[in-house]
Amino acid sequence: MSSERLTLDKNGKEITTVGFQRFGFDSEVPIGVLRSLYLRSHYVVTASEAQVHHLDAKDQEQHASLTQGLNSYQSNSIYNPDTQSISYTTLSRFAPVKLLPSSSRKRILVTGGAGFVGSHLVDRLMLLGHEVTVLDNFFTGSKTTVSHWVGHPNFELVRHDVVEPFMIECDQIYHLACPASPPHYQFNAVKTIKTSFMGTLNMLGLAKRTKARFLISSTSEVYGDPEVHPQPEDYWGHVNPIGPRACYDEGKRVAETLTYGYHNQDGVEVRVARIFNTYGPRMNPHDGRVVSNFIVQALRGEDMTVYGDGTQTRSFQYVHDLIDGLIALMNSDESRPVNIGNGDEFTIGEFAELVREIVEKVQEEDGVKPARRVQIVYKPIPTDDPQKRRPDTTRAKNSLGWQPRWTVRMGLEEMVRYYKAMMAEGSI
Repeated sequence: MSSERLTLDKNGKEITTVGFQRFGFDSEVPIGVLRSLYLRSHYVVTASEAQVHHLDAKDQEQHASLTQGLNSYQSNSIYNPDTQSISYTTLSRFAPVKLLPSSSRKRILVTGGAGFVGSHLVDRLMLLGHEVTVLDNFFTGSKTTVSHWVGHPNFELVRHDVVEPFMIECDQIYHLACPASPPHYQFNAVKTIKTSFMGTLNMLGLAKRTKARFLISSTSEVYGDPEVHPQPEDYWGHVNPIGPRACYDEGKRVAETLTYGYHNQDGVEVRVARIFNTYGPRMNPHDGRVVSNFIVQALRGEDMTVYGDGTQTRSFQYVHDLIDGLIALMNSDESRPVNIGNGDEFTIGEFAELVREIVEKVQEEDGVKPARRVQIVYKPIPTDDPQKRRPDTTRAKNSLGWQPRWTVRMGLEEMVRYYKAMMAEGSI
């Protein structure tokens, strides 16, 4: 890896692996292998049919510097801009996965596994050598996020809506299925509540029958617009039950209630992860979230839109930190709700400036000269948008030995490169 590509954590130490060995479960994988699964665009842009077999050398070299030469584990589908056509190829080989004895290999069900967070969790669990079944109805998820595993003997992809019952044998269930960004969950509010309630009911029923351990991805939204800052797990929240965000906030709150109902009444082993703002590659560029909005606007040379006066604060965690936290929580003995988030707080105005700076840095490294400097513009704030949101992660530190390692700057740079590759191939 070239020197400028070194990934340093919050303490200035180089990150070469993500995950750890804890609670009798090994979740550690090399960062280079993970990057090889997501940092490149889905297909290679070529100038004409004649160049199909000659991939652009600069593209190969830049990618190799990020993935330590592991690009043989990727599909090289060909995009032809002349005819606006794409030729898909299957993988020449899968990324190497750990060979586990059957006693250590778990059968793991991931609902919403083709979504942003789900696909990163699936990558990690597959590389660790477990048998993974992904359940997704592709309302917000995409097959391209997990297509590099299709055909692998340890992997199964099922198009299914969790609102309907599903039967399978499994040891662990990660229940992540639910639209999570305001435009998506407000698009069909009734469906969002139904997914939160019926989907969780069905998956808890499956966990009860198979004696599987069940983890639900809850959200910081259960705290609403908090009056306590930062938010500890025993804070009950300040939620508007009839506002535009209620279908998601109250949906997740009732899902937690249901989860503990099965735990107390039927002895189901449950884990509740309250996830705070997370960002990273594979995040939907059109989902209206602040990180993806800022990066896409800056890369396109459009002015960046800040809603409100920019003084409202958010804390952002990188997706690899979240996956570490989810796996640690699943395999620990902690059955109380656990906040998983990054305590580093930014005002939205400061964050916009940071994104602009990183986009300019990446463009300069790649020899791109924008016509003008992107400006930051301010617009009215949406209804019920929380002013402050920051997790108290004391419980995660004490119970799981978990804390975020990735700096916001490091994660943003990876995400800028990911979106830049998607733009080059015409995906966004």
